[in-house]
Amino acid sequence: MEFQEVVELRRSVRKYDPDKKVDEATLKEIIEAAILAPSWKNSQTARYYVIQTESTLAKFKQACLPSFNASNCADAPVLIVTTFVKNSSGFNPEGEPTNELGNDWGFYDLGLHNENLILKAVDLGLATLVMGIRDADKIREMLSISQDETIVSVIALGYGTQEPKMPKRKTVADIVKFF
Repeated sequence: MEFQEVVELRRSVRKYDPDKKVDEATLKEIIEAAILAPSWKNSQTARYYVIQTESTLAKFKQACLPSFNASNCADAPVLIVTTFVKNSSGFNPEGEPTNELGNDWGFYDLGLHNENLILKAVDLGLATLVMGIRDADKIREMLSISQDETIVSVIALGYGTQEPKMPKRKTVADIVKFF
């Protein structure tokens, strides 16, 4: 698939085919695309926790997501929890932030990694939904995620059964100032 087509096809999908699982080779291919994203001084602080067993998915959706998000990803065969290692991206070797953004660079880098992940999923015929409303404390406990990591999002992944229309987008003139 051409890059422009991938970008134009990507949507937030809330309905998945419950009978179509995502195999491990495909999951690894998607994560490998994420790894190729740029990061602050190549710090590579993104981390992924892949949930794919039915019992863990059910438990996670019940305990870690609000009911509307659990419903939005009810049939998704995979959930990916995204985190980044704190105090690395945007910090010097002495552990001091290099500018006022500090750990915000970790969010920035993870966003780049997640975009690669999502676009690769589309390229492979899969659909995703990024969910930011979740219970980080329960996620940390359930998945034994270190306090050294910031939990950012949960990404539902699977074979979509809907093709949502593209929401209205701003134009270049709306968002750019040329000097």
